[in-house]
Amino acid sequence: MRFLVTIRWDMEKGNELARAGTLGSTVSSILDDRRPEAAYFLAHQGNRSAILIVNLESESEMPAVAEPWFLALNATVEFQPVMLGEDLAAATPAIAQAVEKFG
Repeated sequence: MRFLVTIRWDMEKGNELARAGTLGSTVSSILDDRRPEAAYFLAHQGNRSAILIVNLESESEMPAVAEPWFLALNATVEFQPVMLGEDLAAATPAIAQAVEKFG
């Protein structure tokens, strides 16, 4: 299942790593271990943040994605299931069924 993962790391921890010159290498190390489909970096809600797209075979893989961010950057991590266009197309019969029953 594909997830959009939003990561916001602690300002003080981010500043500490930035001052030490290790922020980039810390983030790179975490990404190298999981190899997300995509990774974007931004300021989100006033914090250094990342948005990842990851494909997990099982929900039991969520801690492997989240724990490095928790431990290294004192981050908050949120998972949101997402679909590709072909996933939405495959869901069309279920949507039609809901329209038929509730629409």
